Amino acid sequence: MAMIDPQHIHDEMDQAYVTFAQLARNASRSDLNASSDGTRWTNQQLLFHMMFGYLIVRRLLPIVRFFDRLPDRAGRSFAAVLNAATRPFHVVNYLGSWAGGTVLSIARIEKLLKRTIEALHRELGKEDESSLRRAMHFPVGWDPYFLDTMTLGDVYHYGTQHFDHHRWQLTLA
Repeated sequence: MAMIDPQHIHDEMDQAYVTFAQLARNASRSDLNASSDGTRWTNQQLLFHMMFGYLIVRRLLPIVRFFDRLPDRAGRSFAAVLNAATRPFHVVNYLGSWAGGTVLSIARIEKLLKRTIEALHRELGKEDESSLRRAMHFPVGWDPYFLDTMTLGDVYHYGTQHFDHHRWQLTLA
């Protein structure tokens, strides 16, 4: 296995926050209300969804730690159950980001992203090489960046993969 570079993960999260803050602060109200490219969300709703990816990372970390301690078949079974619920997951994922991006102001979304990334930095700072290699099976139908098996290092990196993927769907001037 390749060595996991925590500093790289710290740096990419910081860069994502800087990018988000610039996009949010430079966007006009009409920019934020405009449709994004390739999604049914507005730009503001998509920005919420991009931030939400990092919130998901925080929730996934203890789940990975838990399933890493169980027999492999437990993780495979859990991922299979989640994969069976892919369709409802996508509906909830869409509606959650629609609602969050509609209700929260762009300033609140930015503050939430900042706090979330700060918390991820603290958690990542406590990890060692061994803990970053803990792994579990994932529902690959839920996201194009979910692999069959992901380590904690992969999960920390996932937030930025998700962010970068959606960054190019924004239609901000």
